[in-house]
Amino acid sequence: MIKVNENFLKLQDSYLFSTIAKKVAKFQEENPDKKIIKLGIGDVTRPIPKPILDAMHKAVDEMGVQETFRGYGPEQGYDFLREKIAECDYKNRGIDISKDEIFVSDGAKCDCGNIGDILGLKNVVAITDPVYPVYLDTNVMAGRTGDFNEETGKFEKVIYLSSTSENNFIPELPNEVPDMIYLCLPNNPTGTALTKEELKVWVDYARKNKSLILFDSAYEAYIKDSNVPHSIFEIEGAKECAIEFRSFSKTAGFTGIRCAYTVVPRELKAYKENGESVLLNPLWMRRHGTKFNGVSYVVQRAAEASYSEEGRKLIKENIEYYMNNAKIIVEGLKEAGYTVYGGENAPYIWLKVPDGITSWEFFDKLLNEVNVVGTPGVGFGPCGEGYFRLTAFGTKENTIEAIERIKSMKI
Repeated sequence: MIKVNENFLKLQDSYLFSTIAKKVAKFQEENPDKKIIKLGIGDVTRPIPKPILDAMHKAVDEMGVQETFRGYGPEQGYDFLREKIAECDYKNRGIDISKDEIFVSDGAKCDCGNIGDILGLKNVVAITDPVYPVYLDTNVMAGRTGDFNEETGKFEKVIYLSSTSENNFIPELPNEVPDMIYLCLPNNPTGTALTKEELKVWVDYARKNKSLILFDSAYEAYIKDSNVPHSIFEIEGAKECAIEFRSFSKTAGFTGIRCAYTVVPRELKAYKENGESVLLNPLWMRRHGTKFNGVSYVVQRAAEASYSEEGRKLIKENIEYYMNNAKIIVEGLKEAGYTVYGGENAPYIWLKVPDGITSWEFFDKLLNEVNVVGTPGVGFGPCGEGYFRLTAFGTKENTIEAIERIKSMKI
């Protein structure tokens, strides 16, 4: 008799964004004449910069010529891209990361979930609350959590690091020591960030307790403040206790092309049951080579072109475009009387919903009354209740129209 992985049965309903998509599709079907403006899912809208497209076209042409045709590439990524990543994203910031510590993949979301393959099931997991769902759900699937508690809205055996307005959405060190600590900075969904001093507290804590920080820096390109680190490896000692995930999705606009990378330092260690240390870099290499056949040559050439002088210039312009949208959202919501967070070092705006209604009720109100889609805060965890996320990834025209609609709505 075939057995099911019963850990999947612990998951609550469907994936957050699938639920939103179903609600929006049903509303559109019932109201085909309504123009819905979507500021919910963090999907980019700006076209791919021309230097990147040119590189893709050239790579496609190469695949049609015998002398330049390529089949399987190296699972960890072509050297031309890994070397460019090491130089531009790390060495240029004074960080010593080499190409053999970089693993190219098809998405940071995938790697954030897949990294658990090389980590023991007995590890105690800590996540910020609210949090991007993939960190929690993939650990539920793996079996590191207990059952879901309907009363608290939390999974047993998970340490929830509350991030609220009371602590300025900065997670505090837990009383119980976790083995795996997920940090997303700048943060999705709250849009907040940690200074170098604040992040150093976590690095020092992880080193002291032999914990592992799983650091998602997918939005580092949106950082404006000079005291906010772009990489956890800017903090002394982080290579001893952290893995970093990065993506080309929100920087180069690759949400539909798919390319990312994960940095696993050579000196990073985990431990066997008997206390003996084991290097994680070769384990991730083994897992990567076994379960992944690599990102396509065409896509990796496109990613390489994002580091060209013209490519970086146009990417910066796109990021400024989105951050101008964030400014429009923040200022408009404040004018309408909302309490707003984020939107300064990240393309996400975290707003407090009106008193007396839940975040899902506010979602329905926005959708039904002004045809605007956002993301209910409770979908990111219990501490997200009472809040709502909007993204700055829409077009400028739609962003302006959406905020005007929201301002016209009775609170």
